[in-house]
Amino acid sequence: MKSFAHLFFVLLFFVAFTNIHVCLGDCNNLQDTCPAVPPNKQTIFINGLQCKNPVNVTAQDFRTTELSKAGSADIFGASMKIVSAAEFNGLNTLGLSIGRTDLDGNGLVNFHYHPRATEMIFVTKGVLLAGFVDTKNQYFQKNLKVGDVFVFPKALFHFSLNYDFEEATFFSVYNSQNPGFVSLSPTTFDTTLESLDKIKKRLISLSASEAQDVTGFISPGLESIYS
Repeated sequence: MKSFAHLFFVLLFFVAFTNIHVCLGDCNNLQDTCPAVPPNKQTIFINGLQCKNPVNVTAQDFRTTELSKAGSADIFGASMKIVSAAEFNGLNTLGLSIGRTDLDGNGLVNFHYHPRATEMIFVTKGVLLAGFVDTKNQYFQKNLKVGDVFVFPKALFHFSLNYDFEEATFFSVYNSQNPGFVSLSPTTFDTTLESLDKIKKRLISLSASEAQDVTGFISPGLESIYS
């Protein structure tokens, strides 16, 4: 009897642990579709977004024009849009978000990370230098052209730099319906044109090797690259 009770406990623990592990990512869909109710119309609060009444679901819920145009550029010369399930209702429960980034000539997507998602980018215009830093301070970067695909692993700081004079564009897919966005604040460093050019030159200077140890050059908070 004790043996049976012990086995039952082990199985129960295994099932519980497995379920907890699954819930660390976006949960699997339990029905065909679940377009979200817009956040400002939510009547209950759950880990995710409330589904629309199936009677009210239409084809329009699965279409968006959010990525048809570039947004306004920031001080780095980059326009970045992330469209999650909150903006594109048909993505709800599918574990996906999409994005578009446009870079002016010599524009930079500043170092940032997505705490809940890996990002895969597809270049549709121009040339880019894309890279990320792992938890061992190893730096990985690659020159990209139209048609190239590059992956930024989940929760790792990454950047994209347009080192040409022409505009560049790439589209992104995230494996979470709410990837999140954490960036180094421009208020933490000098944002004059001279300082921004210095940052870009430092990034390009690392291109001698596509994967190298940058301990002492890029700290965990990346402060040194902005000093």
